[in-house]
Amino acid sequence: MPAAAVLQTLADPTRRALFERLSRHGEQTVWALTARAGVSQPAVSKHLRVLARAGLVRGRRAGRETHYRVRPQGLKPLVDWMNFYGAFWRDRFDRLEDLLKRMDQ
Repeated sequence: MPAAAVLQTLADPTRRALFERLSRHGEQTVWALTARAGVSQPAVSKHLRVLARAGLVRGRRAGRETHYRVRPQGLKPLVDWMNFYGAFWRDRFDRLEDLLKRMDQ
């Protein structure tokens, strides 16, 4: 999945809140997530499906309930993107610093 898709998925505040809740508190049922989401259970389920398609969460059935947990590896495209641009900007700032030092001489 490209970084843009991960960013687009997490751009929605409800999805981001669900992802953050699962990240902080570990595996939870749809019902537990719904209790704190401020939206209906069908809406939470829909958001969880979008997160799952993006590879950010995984659901597991246990009887009548589905338990969701974060898939940290789903953030890899975003981390790779950030690393690339972090190196890009570090290089640019290093060049700027060198230029400014030469201009001061």
